[in-house]
Amino acid sequence: MTSKKNGYLWGALAGVSIATAAVAGASVGKPVADRVDQSMLIRASTAPIFAPPPGAPLSFADIFEKVSPAVVSINVTSKVDAAALRRQIPGLPFDIVPRAAPDGEDGEGAQQGQPRLPNQQSSGSGFFISPDGYIVTNNHVVENADEIKVVLKDERELDAVVVGRDEGTDLAVLKVKGSGFSFVNFENAAKPRVGDWVITVGNPFGLGGTATAGIISAYGRDIGETFVDYIQIDAPINRGNSGGPTFDIYGRVIGVNTAIFSPSGGSVGIGFAIPADVADAITKQLIAGGKITRGYIGASIQNFTSEMAEAQGMAGQKGAIVADLVPGGPSAKAGLVPGDVVVAVNGVKVRTSSELTREVAKARAGDVLHVEVLRDGSRKTVDIRSGVRPTEKELASNDNSGSPRAPGAEGGPAVQLPAVLGLKLAPLDDAARRRLNIEGPVRGVVVDSVDQSSDAAQRGLRKGDVITQAGGRPVTSASEFSAAVDVAKKGGRPSILVGVLRAGRTTFLPIKVSG
Repeated sequence: MTSKKNGYLWGALAGVSIATAAVAGASVGKPVADRVDQSMLIRASTAPIFAPPPGAPLSFADIFEKVSPAVVSINVTSKVDAAALRRQIPGLPFDIVPRAAPDGEDGEGAQQGQPRLPNQQSSGSGFFISPDGYIVTNNHVVENADEIKVVLKDERELDAVVVGRDEGTDLAVLKVKGSGFSFVNFENAAKPRVGDWVITVGNPFGLGGTATAGIISAYGRDIGETFVDYIQIDAPINRGNSGGPTFDIYGRVIGVNTAIFSPSGGSVGIGFAIPADVADAITKQLIAGGKITRGYIGASIQNFTSEMAEAQGMAGQKGAIVADLVPGGPSAKAGLVPGDVVVAVNGVKVRTSSELTREVAKARAGDVLHVEVLRDGSRKTVDIRSGVRPTEKELASNDNSGSPRAPGAEGGPAVQLPAVLGLKLAPLDDAARRRLNIEGPVRGVVVDSVDQSSDAAQRGLRKGDVITQAGGRPVTSASEFSAAVDVAKKGGRPSILVGVLRAGRTTFLPIKVSG
């Protein structure tokens, strides 16, 4: 998003050459060909030089005229967060706190004696999905809005209110008063192919009613968001296009523009749109109830990579590995354990952590999920009763982001520690627990030092980490870790999968055991 009119337009002037031929002093009776150099002749023709291939339109004008009345510009006014101001100007030694207005000069909407925060303006795009005023846009366009104005193609400006927002898919629904609005439909049945034409309409940099065209570049793009496999398009979209529609050549909405990949901040031909089927389902739920609920099993997961699979003797196996469990959560109650590799949910194969999260999210609270896992070389089914997924903010607030204090603050171990894979390990005793702020039933062995030339160092292990598993087995001492490494070596495995606890979170890393 960007402030409306907050930019420059650069114009380019192109010189136009006009070629003329004059016949002067020509001898009477000579053929024209003898008097004019044919190489200088400019031939003008109304016939096309080539016929466009099937499916390629000569123009997108008809599509634009058809759909553009349903597309709107969204102008948002919001308060500037003092913390956000400080983040935008790093290095300041003081917090930025707006001063309270003098007595009697509080200004509109401010309470006497309270700080008055400055306003900021931003803009995005959206589109009507019904004649009675429902508008789809991105959540990030309106999530902090104090005031929302919607500008139509005919330049009418209407007040809008938020009906519902979903952080998980970055979608939101607005409502304006009135009826008889032009609107467009989501296309859920006919799916364009990679390479098919698309057109976008939106409000880039505050320039409302802007159309761009391109093709579908790919489907199923994972850009780090949990609940969406994105459509990649090369139709230019920029800041302010967020929330606008992507149309097929029939004027049907096949996606909601959400993000771009850009080193410069401008379009480089890589844009991402939420697929129509996802947007349609979410917006209908938001209109019906204003809130989205998803299933939840209370487990932290990560991709089970090819290196991890080789380390476990399961080359080629895909899935999601369980890193941590929420104490008392659905997974912990059902018997799921860290190190389990989830390969299916309710019979649907799972290849990545994102796919697992999406399958779980489909459940309603109380539904039983049949989760297939690989544990100790065998396949098991764990039945987990789903809970309700907390909001993204609640999940983030539950993360322990503090850094543990490094061991050794109360003195290192008295004995010389042997090194295994470049790691020197110490017991997780009471003193170490106090140093590392580790409470509860956590068991493991503490990394006291790391050889910086080792693969363990390259993988990111550092002093103060706690190793809880190695090779699929719990470890509580350096000797147990060493024994697990020996088993991996004897089994001919290139690496060993190690569970590492840091700052209250467990991550699995494959560490080379040879060479």
